[in-house]
Amino acid sequence: MKFLCLIYMDEAERDAIPEDQWEPLMQEGFDVADELREGGVFLGGNALQPVRTAVTLRRKRGERGFTDGPFAETKEQLAGYVLIEAPDLEAAKAIALELPPGRIGSVEVRPIWEREDLVDRRVNVDQESQSSPA
Repeated sequence: MKFLCLIYMDEAERDAIPEDQWEPLMQEGFDVADELREGGVFLGGNALQPVRTAVTLRRKRGERGFTDGPFAETKEQLAGYVLIEAPDLEAAKAIALELPPGRIGSVEVRPIWEREDLVDRRVNVDQESQSSPA
């Protein structure tokens, strides 16, 4: 199964990290990605530029508009993503725990909807039961 790990962090907190701490954190992230790639788990990923560079498109009732910045005011912003392959949600969560950016923000792990399931709007029952609180 494919899972998208969405990495969120407070950009102000991120920007306040001193260079001597930032560079080792980034190198650790690159090293973890290389290890996951070698293990056949890492399918892709990217860091995103700051939210101030974003443009939001809205289309409603035939009208369209563009707004500079994010679509919502939040404390944490989407900072990047990692696409992984894992046998199930528990394995995906274990992988996400190893992502260094999660130490300064949060990581949302979400299953990818395969095309045929998306058309039918089906959710794998095993996924739902694994993500439900006990």
